[in-house]
Amino acid sequence: MTKRIAFISDHASPVGILGGVDSGGQNVYVGQLAKNLAALGYEVDIFTRRDSERLPEIAEWVNGIRIIHVPAGPPDYIPKEQLLPFMGDFANYVLQFFKCQRKGYDLVHPNFWMSGLVACEIKRQLGIPFVVTFHALGRVRRQHQKDADKFPNERFDIEDRIAAEADRIIAECPQDEEDLIRLYNADPAKVTIVPCGFDPTEIWPISKPLARFALGLAPEERVILQLGRLVPRKGIDTAIRGFARLVKDHGIEARMQIVGGESEEPDPAITPEIGRLRAIAEEEGVAEQVTFVGRRGRESLKYYYSAADIFVTTPWYEPFGITPVESMACGTPVVGSNVGGIKFTVRDGETGYLVAPKDPDALAERLAHLYEHPKLMSVLSRQAIRRANDLFTWHWVASSMAAVYEEVLAPARSRRQEQTQLVSVLNRSFDQLVEVLQESRRRLTPVLLDAADLVSNCIARGGHILISGSGRSGMQALRLTSELVDRFKGEERAGLPAMMLSEALADPFGAADREHDSFVLRQIETIGKAGDVFIGISASKRSRSLLPAFRAARNQGLHSIAVTGQNAGDLPQAADIAITIPSGEREYILQSQLVITHLLCELVEERLASDAHFANVALFEPAAKNSRRKVKSSGRRRNLVGAGSESESASNGSNKTYARTNGKSGSRNRERAGTR
Repeated sequence: MTKRIAFISDHASPVGILGGVDSGGQNVYVGQLAKNLAALGYEVDIFTRRDSERLPEIAEWVNGIRIIHVPAGPPDYIPKEQLLPFMGDFANYVLQFFKCQRKGYDLVHPNFWMSGLVACEIKRQLGIPFVVTFHALGRVRRQHQKDADKFPNERFDIEDRIAAEADRIIAECPQDEEDLIRLYNADPAKVTIVPCGFDPTEIWPISKPLARFALGLAPEERVILQLGRLVPRKGIDTAIRGFARLVKDHGIEARMQIVGGESEEPDPAITPEIGRLRAIAEEEGVAEQVTFVGRRGRESLKYYYSAADIFVTTPWYEPFGITPVESMACGTPVVGSNVGGIKFTVRDGETGYLVAPKDPDALAERLAHLYEHPKLMSVLSRQAIRRANDLFTWHWVASSMAAVYEEVLAPARSRRQEQTQLVSVLNRSFDQLVEVLQESRRRLTPVLLDAADLVSNCIARGGHILISGSGRSGMQALRLTSELVDRFKGEERAGLPAMMLSEALADPFGAADREHDSFVLRQIETIGKAGDVFIGISASKRSRSLLPAFRAARNQGLHSIAVTGQNAGDLPQAADIAITIPSGEREYILQSQLVITHLLCELVEERLASDAHFANVALFEPAAKNSRRKVKSSGRRRNLVGAGSESESASNGSNKTYARTNGKSGSRNRERAGTR
């Protein structure tokens, strides 16, 4: 079954133009990971903030990937440091979008801490697990940038929450993993290293002469490249100062190209960092040798990487850094800061060199060393290509990420399978219960009417209803008694004279020679009066305590109703009315008995609420009169109306007999006696 993944990338759209202040590695990461996951068979939607009125709500991108532009805040560029107040609207929109989908999302993958906050809300409300990539950590950023860090302090608590609630945390390098565990108390078992990558169909080595021809660079000129976002933490000032020392202190003439910015043409008014860096180049005396190229599209980056002799990246800190990997993929050795992801991707002395951040002298020394050893530079170039292709392709990254997803989804899938099985059991049970109830409705309607008339008539004549349940049917007996004594639906009616008889009332210290299961019988003999009604409820095949009770009721002159299932033995034959649930399964019998007792209460209340009923008590005839057969017993007919029956039957010209549902007469061995 195809998995459906929701990427959340609050500020970094995969179609954003790279090189700007807020457009860089995260944009590439989200887009490339999504495309390669789609190639593996995943369905991917990317949720990112709508920052232009011209953007559609839903845009079809590539490989079936959709980009959903979320309306959160004004549809214009807002610095990511100022986006937190709009994350509530972002989350509400995404939640509503999720709820409207026919096919739900299996997993959420937020990118960056504000996206992680949205994922926490999704998990809280919808229970969907999430795997988070922070891309940068607030506490690490604050440590390096101090007052220059403009993100709100709430970031730290939010990141703590995300680290605690995430189902898995993706560290992009070992340093990232260490920071998560040390600074955020992340569970080491939840942290998995999956690096960033490059796309071999987008980035590959081009011969240096051809690349330089394409860019208009002199074939023999020494070229050093710096490429990426133009922001202070990237340490481009260190790269310029190091380049200046290479020229002045080591006497090596070269050119530095700086690619990036907010516009195609380098403009300090649009990209203020360019103005600051130009001033540093002027100060160092290398302004003529440092070229600011401006922003370039990804399709042209391989030419810049391949045209350079050396790629320089000297940030203060770097969670991963995609540009060193792309440079290595083009065969250009890297000299980079010994921080974060760079010290993971760049092998010192194998694919380039690592230097301390903010150390232009160390940078100049390593650059000079490479220019002084051109054969070494060729060896590093070949090894860089091999390392990049072995460990850092986006296909490899996506496969590793898919393995993480499957680990996270495995328990959820197991729970869903278990839930599916349980739902199947539930549906089957419902269907079988409904079938039993429908058949009960078909068969038992006349019998229930007879039972309701019998109970109502008894109560109207001042009689009592004695109720007992065998085994687990004891709860049904208790509920029936409670509903008669208290009320079922009729809020105004008085309590009805019902009493529960129970084996549990037997004295455990009583006579040892008396059978315990005869206690209900003893209660009937003690309490029961002629004209009362005894209701016995049983779901079992054998009811040793109830069968003697029914016989005692008959001998005592009580009417009786048995509520049983099929295969109830002699119990139905021992009662005047047998309400037999059409099932042999105990659970369905018990559930149906609950419905039957409710219906009986409702019918009794309806009967007793009718003035006509009280006016015609003596004329009571069961609804199942068509099944009645007149049977002589000891030469006499039985009168079922209790006290005063002789005069009433005389006035009506006949005695009334009660017909049981099995077609046999309800006549007993003795006439009903007298009054209470």
